[in-house]
Amino acid sequence: MKTKIKPTLYMSLLQFRNWNLYIAATSKGLVFVGSQNKPNEELFEWAKKRLPGSPLVKDDEKLEPYAVEIIQYLEGKRKTFSVPFDYIGTPFQLAVWQALCDIPYGQTKSYSDIADTINKPAAVRAVGAAIGANPVLITVPCHRVIGKNGTLTGYRGGLEMKTQLLDLEKRASSSKV
Repeated sequence: MKTKIKPTLYMSLLQFRNWNLYIAATSKGLVFVGSQNKPNEELFEWAKKRLPGSPLVKDDEKLEPYAVEIIQYLEGKRKTFSVPFDYIGTPFQLAVWQALCDIPYGQTKSYSDIADTINKPAAVRAVGAAIGANPVLITVPCHRVIGKNGTLTGYRGGLEMKTQLLDLEKRASSSKV
């Protein structure tokens, strides 16, 4: 019987101004960006569920390229990410997360827009669940999804974090950077 080798999960605490985010990556790429100022239990719970048995190793140096790009984003200097990702999800979730990555910086879409984008117009609730399961906040911009009537809706990082990210993008989009 062949045993599957568990990937090592490297983690770090990104600290920038009022942002404290736990981030994690495998050797293939970024797998997790935590909620603002939440304890590391959020990461541990996700890892236990998605990569059970994988060793968790603190490695600030290995996570530095990811931290640099996230900080550049938080400074309003980066609109897209070039670091590699190692998405861990179902094919449906992956399709939804890819659709999120296609939402232009500083713009928003509704859940039904995303459902239409992935050619599953009746799957609005499933789209919402897939967005809620997005493990890489900020970099896979689920904060850009709002209610059909324009209201802010749920966000794993909390509505305050969602508002901060949308405001940051609005400011950076309107300034001549």
